[in-house]
Amino acid sequence: MNSATDTHVALITGATAGIGAEFARQLAAEGFDLVLVARDADRLEERAAGLRAEFGVTVEVLAADLVSRSDLAMVEVRVGASGARRVTMLVNNAGFGLPKPFDENPVDEEQRLLDLLVTAPMRLAHAALRQMLASGSGTIVNIASVAGYTPRGTYGASKAWVLSFSRWANLTYRRRGVAVTAVAPGFVHTEFHDRMNVSKDGVPAFLWLDPSTLVRLALRDVAKGRAVSIPTLRYKFVVLLSGLLPNRIVAVGALRGR
Repeated sequence: MNSATDTHVALITGATAGIGAEFARQLAAEGFDLVLVARDADRLEERAAGLRAEFGVTVEVLAADLVSRSDLAMVEVRVGASGARRVTMLVNNAGFGLPKPFDENPVDEEQRLLDLLVTAPMRLAHAALRQMLASGSGTIVNIASVAGYTPRGTYGASKAWVLSFSRWANLTYRRRGVAVTAVAPGFVHTEFHDRMNVSKDGVPAFLWLDPSTLVRLALRDVAKGRAVSIPTLRYKFVVLLSGLLPNRIVAVGALRGR
């Protein structure tokens, strides 16, 4: 994923829980130093202390709300910094969902969703690419969703952007040493649905993934330089099926997971 002379440094957004926290744990186990980004400074420090103690890696923390343009700019500066501690892997993971239909949400909430799911990863990827291309190596991981393959409102539309951008960026920049992978999970046992205050009832047990399994499979695909990682055969089948069924049927399905 990186050149032999690099110190491996991964910057992970949304790093205090769920998928982001699991990326931090597994990358630390591989010897990566970390830069953890999230809004809650106390949870960040607690997560960082645990990783330092368990794996002996260097962990920086950046408390930032990526919807805030000034906070986002601070993270962009860190992602774009060159030198011995440059970020060699960017994991764009931060996200949230809205439980109500588009017309029932305040438009400012829809804007916040767009800012976090599209604007933040776009700007951080841009900052990362400039220093990674100059060094001739680097990896960008964008957390998308199987919802990006379905008509699922602005959440699905945002994740469709992530998928399209990642496929294009991998095709464009991989030959210059920078691989870009979109990870498209389905339902994952995280805080995502709890924060939305929506019930998990009715979702078949076999559709749920543990973060550890998801990240392990994702990192395997990332190491291979794949443009898109769809973890497990069950979700590859879901994506295949969503492309074959009429939109009106897919739209009423239960694919509201990550």
